[in-house]
Amino acid sequence: MRADERPALAATDLTVQYRETTALAHVSLEARKGEIVALAGPNGSGKTTFVRAVLGLIPRSSGTVEVGGVRLETLDLVTRARAIAWMPQEEALGDNVPLLEYVQYGRYAHSPRFAPERAADRATARRILSELGFGGRERSGIHELSGGERQRLRLGRVLAQEAPVLLLDEPTSHLDMGYQLELLERVRRLVRSQGTTVVAAIHDLNLAARFADRIVVLHHGRTVAEGAPSAVLAPALLRDVWGVVADLRRDVRTGLPYLIPSLPTMAAPPSPAARGLRVHVVGGGGAAAPILRALVEDGYRVTVGAVPLFDTDSQTAEELGIAAATELPFAPLSPEVRARHRQLIAEADIVVVAPFPVGPGNLANLEDVPSEHPRMYLVESAGAGTRDFAGGAATRELGRLRAHATALDGVPALLRALSATPRAAHGEPNDR
Repeated sequence: MRADERPALAATDLTVQYRETTALAHVSLEARKGEIVALAGPNGSGKTTFVRAVLGLIPRSSGTVEVGGVRLETLDLVTRARAIAWMPQEEALGDNVPLLEYVQYGRYAHSPRFAPERAADRATARRILSELGFGGRERSGIHELSGGERQRLRLGRVLAQEAPVLLLDEPTSHLDMGYQLELLERVRRLVRSQGTTVVAAIHDLNLAARFADRIVVLHHGRTVAEGAPSAVLAPALLRDVWGVVADLRRDVRTGLPYLIPSLPTMAAPPSPAARGLRVHVVGGGGAAAPILRALVEDGYRVTVGAVPLFDTDSQTAEELGIAAATELPFAPLSPEVRARHRQLIAEADIVVVAPFPVGPGNLANLEDVPSEHPRMYLVESAGAGTRDFAGGAATRELGRLRAHATALDGVPALLRALSATPRAAHGEPNDR
């Protein structure tokens, strides 16, 4: 086989055992130059075990690993670091080192031993920090970052290593949806521009389908599916591996498949405060999720809208069996979705506006809330200005609603206000 025909990474027949427990059973995976392979599966399926077995961080009962046709065990540590880079799922913080120094750790495999710091390495680290959104923060300490920021910084250190093969273990953990997409898009650009090979453990099957060329699904330490996303994604797979019933849809813009899961309604015993009242929550971006959970727990009849599919709010609604007006991700609200949203508002006894970020695409969420609704609450956060990404239009709409609504500071205050809501203010609840 010619060198250019060899897989960039070939793991063959990997088996890992802990005493009498088999954590990984005869798993094989090949990834070629310029390919993204997603390793998917539920928690405990063997994804992290596979990554660590490839790196040699845990002993293998059987199996071999080759990088560019060379057995990994035959390479010294420096050569191995130049060949394959690893981004762990979690990492102890250690000292509060500056961000620039942390990213520059990735250059050690390329620096001569005992040589002074090289300007080129420092320039590479600065460029990566800027690309990841940390420009101007080179001297900040890593302890000053949020969990999501630290995850992006770990990717920066891996990118600085400039290895032809990247192993990413749950790279999107701790990240909200926007940063998940941004991080994986950055990885995809790297693959396309430099021919880097990426094997990434990702628990979200829809996210894997969006970015990977191939998906390998593990379950109980064994390979149960492998292939292109269009061939792997299927309701039967989600049912058999994740135990979730789902519908298969296809994005009309990209042609990519995606699964919409559904779970049985989690019924909560009604509390005296709820009294059968129907509450509609206007949300998006995860801002409504804690409100939805609290209202369901108290026994209110809850709806939500209009929220994007796969957003935290829509996923929470799926989990809780809440009726929702939903739109495709990153798409402006369609007339049909807006009509559904207005219907839910009209049917509600109470409307709650969550402190969600508002941009041009979802400004209609606020526009469709009528000022004359008899009972309306605004759950405030740090202020309207911090969530107005619609050129001031969101601030104006919130001002319109605030003139007719009760502003409250947080979910506990909302629950207290609802518990004191006079029954006569709404009339008798019905079964619409």
